[in-house]
Order: sequence, then C-alpha cells, then structure tokens
Amino acid sequence: MKVRLDDIDWKILRELQDDGRITNVELSRRIGISAPPCLRRVKALEDAGIISTYRALLDEKSLGYDLTAFAFVGLSSQAEADLVAFEERLRGWPIVREAWMLSGDIDFVLKCVATNLRAFQTFIIEELTAAANVASVRTALTIRQSKNAPTVPIG
Repeated sequence: MKVRLDDIDWKILRELQDDGRITNVELSRRIGISAPPCLRRVKALEDAGIISTYRALLDEKSLGYDLTAFAFVGLSSQAEADLVAFEERLRGWPIVREAWMLSGDIDFVLKCVATNLRAFQTFIIEELTAAANVASVRTALTIRQSKNAPTVPIG
C-alpha cells in the first residue's frame, strides 16, 4: 500500500536521512512547523513503515575491516525452499553485510567485509562453497568505493 506524502513529510524524510540524531525541536524548526505536529508526523511515518529504523553508520576501515569484497553465488536449485534455506544460512554469516537475490546467471550477490584477505578466503572455502546447494562462487575484491549513498534519493 502506497502512502500519500505531502511536502512536509518529504522535508521530514530528507532531514532525517541527513541526520537521524536531529532533535524534534530542531527538525520542526527546519521544516517550519511546531514541535508537537512534527513529532506526530514522524511517528506516523514510522508506523507506516516508511521510516524503518535509525542507526549509526560505522567506518569499517577504522575498525580494522580492511577488505570489502563481493561473492557471486550460483545455486544448483532455485526451488523456493532451497532459496529460503540459503537465505537463512547467509543471515548467520557475520562477514556477509548485504545480500541480494538476483535474476539471471547469478542467484545471489553477497557484500562481504573482512579484516583481511585470509579471513575472506577462509569464509569462501570453509563456509560459502561448503554450504548446501551452492554450485558456483566467483569473487571480486574491491579497489575503492566510488560512491556510498545508503539513502533514498529524495528530490
């Protein structure tokens, strides 16, 4: 179900994407409405599932995770039960930070973050390729990140 948003809702979303720690008072000032209706609107956006969560984005390199890589996984069966079983399995792998099921030649792409190449290789050999239903794995090590925009493009 698509929710109708007015200009004020869009402004709230834009501000919260830029700074999720903004106070309601500051948010209401920037939006141009008083604090109580601003808080009600934010709560309504949360209740509608448009705002799904708040979190801090951490710099993995400063925490010792020096390697980011992608694993492209092909499964031997694409039956729904097998896809669900693989998805459940990958949720238990801390090294996997994002996973996307794809159409086409590859069934899943996994974004992995590891402390070093050896840790990533160990995961690929001991966990990923050993997992049930995994038929093929290709990997790509990243060189540098060219864009990081983990937000929705709000006009």
